[in-house]
Amino acid sequence: MRLATFKHISSKNADYSAAEAYLTFEHDEFTMKPILDENGRLIPREDYSISTLNCGDEDFAIACLRANLRYGKNQKREDVKSHHYIIGFDPKDVPDHGLNVDLAQSLGEKSCKEHFPGHQAIVCTHPDGHNGSGNVHVHIVINSLRIEEVPFMPYMDRPCDTQPGMKHRCTNAAMEYFRAEVMEMCHDAGLYQIDLLNGSKTRVTEREYWAKKKGQLALDEENAVLAEQGLPVKQTKFELTKTSSVKKSK
Repeated sequence: MRLATFKHISSKNADYSAAEAYLTFEHDEFTMKPILDENGRLIPREDYSISTLNCGDEDFAIACLRANLRYGKNQKREDVKSHHYIIGFDPKDVPDHGLNVDLAQSLGEKSCKEHFPGHQAIVCTHPDGHNGSGNVHVHIVINSLRIEEVPFMPYMDRPCDTQPGMKHRCTNAAMEYFRAEVMEMCHDAGLYQIDLLNGSKTRVTEREYWAKKKGQLALDEENAVLAEQGLPVKQTKFELTKTSSVKKSK
C-alpha cells in the first residue's frame, strides 16, 4: 500500500515540556505513558532528529510559557495550548527513494516554516511508527499562540489571524489546505502519496488499526497459554470484518 498520512491533535496540556518528552523518550504505544528502565529512569528514543523554531536561546517549553504570559493567553484550563501535526511517509519511500531521518526532518522544518510562521515550534522526526512498519514520520508541535505578525495565509479566514497575540485555529478549511500541501510536498520530493483530500479505499482508520493491534495482542496471549498447556491453537490471526465485527482466521 502506498501511503502518506497527515494527522492533527490539539492539546490543552499546559506542560509544554511533556510534548518534548514524548518525542525524545520511549512511550508505551497503548497507554502513551513513558517506559522506564529497571532503575525507574526514562529511556531515550534512538535515531531521531529534533529542532526548534522561533524559540531563541530558550527551550520550547520556556519560550512558550513566556510568550503566553506576555500576551495573557493560554491561562485557562480549557484553552488549547498547542497543536500537534504528524506527517507520515510510505515505508517504501526508504528503499525506493532514499528517504531517511535527515531528509524527512528537513522537509518537516520547511513545512513548519511555510505553514506556521510566527509560532514557536518543535519539529522531530522518528525513523519508525508505533506499528513497526518502518514509516518515517515527522512531528510538528506548535504553540497555539502566534508571537509575530505574518502574511495572510491561504487557510486563514480572518485578517486578525495574522497578528501577534492571536491563536492558531485548525479549521476544516485549514486541514484541507494542509493535506493538499503534504501531497504537493511528497510529489516535489519524489515520494509516494495517496489522495489525502478524497481518501483511499485501502486506507485503515486509526480506530481499526488499534482494534486489530489490541485484538492480535490478546489472541497471542491466549495462544501462548494454550501452547503451555499442550492444547492445539486453532486461530493465529486476528481480523476485523467490514462491519467491525471480530473475525479470527487461521
